[in-house]
Amino acid sequence: MSPKPIIFLCCLVSCLFLGQLEAQNMRFNSFSGGGGGGTDSLQKRDKSEDSIAIYYRLYNSLVIQKMDTSIADFYSKFILPYTNYHLGNLGNASKSYLFNPLQRGGWDAGFRAYEVYNYTLEQTPFFQTTKPYTELGYLLGGKGEQLMEILHTQNKTKQFNYSFAYRFSNAPGNLKNQHANLNNMRITANYQSKRKRYTSSWVMLSNKSASSENGGLVNSALIDSLSLNNPYELETKLGVSGASFRNPFNTNIATGSTYKEQSFVWKQTYDFGQKDSVVKDTVTTYLFYPRLRFQNEIKYQSNQFIFADANPNALNYQQYFNYKGVVGEAILFQDNWKRFTNEFSLVSFPEKTNPNQYLQIGMGYQQLNFKDTLIRWANHDLYGLGVYKNKTKNLRWDIQASGKLFLNGYHAGDYEAQLSLSSMVNKKGDKLELWMQNSNRTPSFNRLGITAFPVVERQNIDKENIIELGGLWNQISRGLAVSFQYKLIQNYQYFSSGYQPMVYDKTLSYAKGTVSHQVKLSRYWNWYNEFTLQVIDPNAPLHLPVLFTRQRVAFEGNFFKNLYLSTGIELIYHSSFQADGYMPLTGQFYLQDQFTTKNRPIANAFLNFRINRFKGFIRMEQLNTLLATSNQLGTRYHFTAPNYPGTGTWLRVGIWWNFIN
Repeated sequence: MSPKPIIFLCCLVSCLFLGQLEAQNMRFNSFSGGGGGGTDSLQKRDKSEDSIAIYYRLYNSLVIQKMDTSIADFYSKFILPYTNYHLGNLGNASKSYLFNPLQRGGWDAGFRAYEVYNYTLEQTPFFQTTKPYTELGYLLGGKGEQLMEILHTQNKTKQFNYSFAYRFSNAPGNLKNQHANLNNMRITANYQSKRKRYTSSWVMLSNKSASSENGGLVNSALIDSLSLNNPYELETKLGVSGASFRNPFNTNIATGSTYKEQSFVWKQTYDFGQKDSVVKDTVTTYLFYPRLRFQNEIKYQSNQFIFADANPNALNYQQYFNYKGVVGEAILFQDNWKRFTNEFSLVSFPEKTNPNQYLQIGMGYQQLNFKDTLIRWANHDLYGLGVYKNKTKNLRWDIQASGKLFLNGYHAGDYEAQLSLSSMVNKKGDKLELWMQNSNRTPSFNRLGITAFPVVERQNIDKENIIELGGLWNQISRGLAVSFQYKLIQNYQYFSSGYQPMVYDKTLSYAKGTVSHQVKLSRYWNWYNEFTLQVIDPNAPLHLPVLFTRQRVAFEGNFFKNLYLSTGIELIYHSSFQADGYMPLTGQFYLQDQFTTKNRPIANAFLNFRINRFKGFIRMEQLNTLLATSNQLGTRYHFTAPNYPGTGTWLRVGIWWNFIN
């Protein structure tokens, strides 16, 4: 979807909302007429008009969640988690410092460098609210970086709620040909019949990531000896020299990647069970206890992956990327995928008063269609699924087991299975959780040659199998959480170069331990300690930092009745490691052993505050780049991949404001 109509739609929604808000303000501030004896109507205003009851649950989840009002962590609002890095600019290709392999069977095109920026179905909220609720957000960063967000939800009736969310980011970047923009839109609707037998949920998701690709710096050694201290002076490997310019309103990508994703989901359920009702003050409340549920879920999903260069330099492609395929005036690689899924399930509830205990069995059919500039390909999948969940009435124990097996079609033999057990161990809310997960998956399509991108096709690749064991101890009363994960991987799949997929034919073992702890130093001072340790086989084709940590020391409290404040210093550090290289022509991070990061800790100063329904975030980031260069500490800039420096000192100012209509 083009960003222009989306921006227009957001502006229209904002104008309608602000007009309604202004009308309300005019009504609240009007004076009763006659003889100069009017009184301010605000004096008689019902204070309950400013209150709201709002909550939500995520897609395929029964857990009720409340809106986040905290200000302690900026990353709860930011588009990119702190565990991820990008290639120098918000919206560029991104990767996590922590190991998170794909652990599900079925379709995967193999392009995941921009997934972190997307709205996802699993994180889609369905709201219930007593009044219309709107949240507006705007963030301004260095070099014209902008991030805008809008969320609106309301119940038209007690049974019907809809919501609209839109996010737009545009960042010109710190280097040439680094510009990136993001467009995300989500529309949901949720209906439950008056007698609570029938429910219908509808979701529309649209994601677009458009990022210029500069291939990194031609000579990274020059970055610490710039005459004007401006990295924009340096030459990059891709993009027309001298033609690159910064424009915060420019959304065109001449050389780079454009990934688009659209999803339309319709889920319906109809229940058989026991009816009941409660009459109070002449108001009848209908109750219903489901015993058997018929459930149908229909999905239509499309994906488009593009790399294009309108003015390629054949010499640069050959010299820097060993690519000799520049023919004609432009480069274009394009994959198009369409998937249609129809899934039917039966859900049984053994106890009528415990909806958290149920057994679900179902079948699904998925049609796969692929098209690039030369070929068309089609296939299908038939799968079965099952879920068992039992949460005791006293909420102390919760067990869940689920599985999905591909029975027929292209991905026959793929499966995913999970088992988890959790318990509230005391009245303070402390929680223990244990889980086990096993997945078996066919290699991604681009590894197998079903792609227009210049990936070397692999033949006879065995399925990748991952076994994971994990545990979590969350001591809420002390602000302490400890978790552990252990993975065993057979036939681990990776890229040994930007074009060459490979398979590790030995068993790869990986262990991760994480500790997060909030220490109260005094009445107003808090220390937030987050520490992760990763251990892998020394000979495995996987390079990760052994140590990754974030440390925050903050002055926090409630002042002047309505002011909530959190201000302090944040340090993010990872130990040195051979960070993956990045190949723009295929959109893949790949293993390399020629470059080792020697980065200093990232230092950020922050000032977060909330006044009633207004939140403000002010951050001065990458303060470490102000220090002089040292051979022992490496370059002044934080490199995230070979030839890809991060930003210098970076100021971000953001506001988030919610309204009750």
